Amino acid sequence: MNRRSAVALALLSMLALLSSSALSGCKRQEAPPAPPPPPAPPTGMLPPGPGPALPALGAGVPQRIAVTEQLVAQDPKNLQAWIQLGNDYFDTHQAQKSVDAYARALALDPNNPDVLTDQGVMYRDLGQFDKALANFEKAGKLNPRHLMSAYNTGVVLAYDKKDVKKAIEAWNRVIAIDPASPTAAQARSQIQAVSGRPPGP
Repeated sequence: MNRRSAVALALLSMLALLSSSALSGCKRQEAPPAPPPPPAPPTGMLPPGPGPALPALGAGVPQRIAVTEQLVAQDPKNLQAWIQLGNDYFDTHQAQKSVDAYARALALDPNNPDVLTDQGVMYRDLGQFDKALANFEKAGKLNPRHLMSAYNTGVVLAYDKKDVKKAIEAWNRVIAIDPASPTAAQARSQIQAVSGRPPGP
């Protein structure tokens, strides 16, 4: 999913009005997950284990955050700017600021499953597991084929709530939705990691 790059590109023209420096896109790349070591999840997914593994701060991100903060101060109804700000706070380990920026985006567009899912990841980073699950559940109701929300539900259930049975159910939903997807492959790896047995059909 390339929504972050698309959002960054959409913001270039707006941000150029506030900054003379060139802004580069920032697509989050997940670091290899902590043990158990299944393949790294697709971009935008929660890595398995006790918390999300985020990359080091890239060049240009602090400048983009500063410019986007100015933009939302001047135009608080700018949905794409709030989403970009939430994404950049996400990538720079500022979980509470990310949650707050995503909340502002959701106030403008409450039915965005991608933003709900990313905010859920940040709730998990803050240790607010029930809020994370609520976000993932809402995203899944808005889009029953939303793989990331189903996958992330399994991660929180297995590693934070210690409910392996329900986690496996969530991951099996991912497999049922799109068996050939990279997300389904990750779900299969997770099922094997937590249960020591192969996934269901």
